[in-house]
Amino acid sequence: MTKSDLISTIAAAADCSKASAEAAYDRLIDKIAGTIVAEGEADIRGLGIFKRERTPAREGRNPRTGETIQIAAGYKVKFKAAKALRDRLPAAEQAEAAD
Repeated sequence: MTKSDLISTIAAAADCSKASAEAAYDRLIDKIAGTIVAEGEADIRGLGIFKRERTPAREGRNPRTGETIQIAAGYKVKFKAAKALRDRLPAAEQAEAAD
């Protein structure tokens, strides 16, 4: 699924233009990102929780040269699917995801 696919689906379901659907999509993404920055997580009932986690500074390697480099501390976003979303998946896919 791509952004374009989602925008087309939103436009068809809402009976609006693709430009309006794209504006709504962009506002949604901005709201989720803003909430994660401000509160540390965004809980969307029925979909899941986007949660910000701190990553420590660490040592890495340049794959081209093999040279050791320092990677600065930062953040990553983790996603945990809501039960309502997990329940929509076939049982075989749920078992694979648990592994």
